[in-house]
Amino acid sequence: MKKLFGLLALIAMLPVSAGAENAGWKQSWEETLAAAREEGKVVVSGPPSAELRKALPAAFKARYGIAIEYLGGRSTESAARMRAERQAGIYSIDVIFAGIQSMALTFYREKMLQPLKPALQLPEVLDGSKWKKGKLWFSDPDEQYILRLANTVTTMFHINTSQVKPGEIRSVKDLLNPKYKGKIALQDPTIPGSGSNQAAHLYFQHGEEFVKGLYVDQKPMISRDTRQLTDGLARGIYPISLGAEDADVEKLRKEGIPVSILENLSDLYPEISASFGQVAMIDNAPHPNAAKVFVNWIASKEGNEVFNRAMGTVPTRTDIVEDFVPPEIIPKEGVQYFDTYDWEFTVTKKEQVRQRMKELLSAR
Repeated sequence: MKKLFGLLALIAMLPVSAGAENAGWKQSWEETLAAAREEGKVVVSGPPSAELRKALPAAFKARYGIAIEYLGGRSTESAARMRAERQAGIYSIDVIFAGIQSMALTFYREKMLQPLKPALQLPEVLDGSKWKKGKLWFSDPDEQYILRLANTVTTMFHINTSQVKPGEIRSVKDLLNPKYKGKIALQDPTIPGSGSNQAAHLYFQHGEEFVKGLYVDQKPMISRDTRQLTDGLARGIYPISLGAEDADVEKLRKEGIPVSILENLSDLYPEISASFGQVAMIDNAPHPNAAKVFVNWIASKEGNEVFNRAMGTVPTRTDIVEDFVPPEIIPKEGVQYFDTYDWEFTVTKKEQVRQRMKELLSAR
């Protein structure tokens, strides 16, 4: 009898069985899902992408029966709107997609976010083997708030091959050739976003003299509108472009427009970026349970694939077939990349360069 009681005591001390754990997870998830359906919708702020605006609501509604109210716009615009609303005591957004500077320097720094990690429940999301980093890839130093969904090799420069022949530019310093004066289009480096990311990369790899030569002395067209940059490239008005959208340029190339990536510059590290592929939860969310369901879904195989297919970016999960992106934008093992979404680089050096670029361009 003593042996029997001893055995029962030992069994009681053993870890809860996988079946019981699974049952506990399922119950918690079903409760969250039921509450989310009662809320009826989730409000998501994201990029001004027609593809994403169409794809996300349709797929999420099909999966869970919950609507998405999608608010598209630049990260800086979303940040300004949210700051103004919060000052008035208004909280209208549940979840946000944004670039690293808005995430780090506005949403995170101004404490607009709530921890996302505790909201994750789905086993396929929490399984480290399903992520390329071997764990959930959080951008923030706390590894709690900002989940990275994409990691893409981004093209810095594109050319119109009817005017700039492939192989004509072999070094980034070749761009300072006087024959290219007035023929280059650059994305605005003075506001948070891709333009300041690119300028900071060039500044720290090649110095201020080079950056001044490119952004000031070469008299480039500088724009905040990526469509304008892409259009100028396609028309050959500005046959060298920094900031045209990779996906748009690829579409033009397939349509027979003579545009191409400016590849294999000998003195420039290739860049990797998440673009808008970072997700965070806003504190005091109006639909907190729907927000939890959404972040679990967007971090799942299905949600991550829907997002990256719409954006033309590379997933950070291991279980997604990446046949929807060009092979050259998938990061390769053993290659040294310049990660423009590195947190420390963003909150220190990148911001210093952005302020310096304002000073340099004011003298144009």
